[in-house]
Amino acid sequence: MATIEECRDALDRFSENLAGADGEAGSAAALDRSLSCRITDLDVTFVGRLKDGRIRDVRAVPGVPAEKAEIRLSMAGDDLLAMVGGDLHFAKAWGSGRVKVQASLRDVLRLRSLL
Repeated sequence: MATIEECRDALDRFSENLAGADGEAGSAAALDRSLSCRITDLDVTFVGRLKDGRIRDVRAVPGVPAEKAEIRLSMAGDDLLAMVGGDLHFAKAWGSGRVKVQASLRDVLRLRSLL
């Protein structure tokens, strides 16, 4: 089982990958949205802001935050590590229910190029 620190490191690596994105992925990374990533097996949610091609101001909060982010992801810690590490494709994880996404349809379509 992944730890909170490993999940935070994975989100930092994902943010670094976003910074280097170009083309369609670069366009999606340019969104300005509040973002949360709930790690279900650790009962923690990382909240921050997707802005200027990076995930900024990330902090961990216990449980589910009272304020809902514009883009909300939910998954197990091991799935986050596998996706960022390239061992699990986002579309496959989403289709099988391992990853849940709550966002506008437009944002979901743009985000799939990132994940």
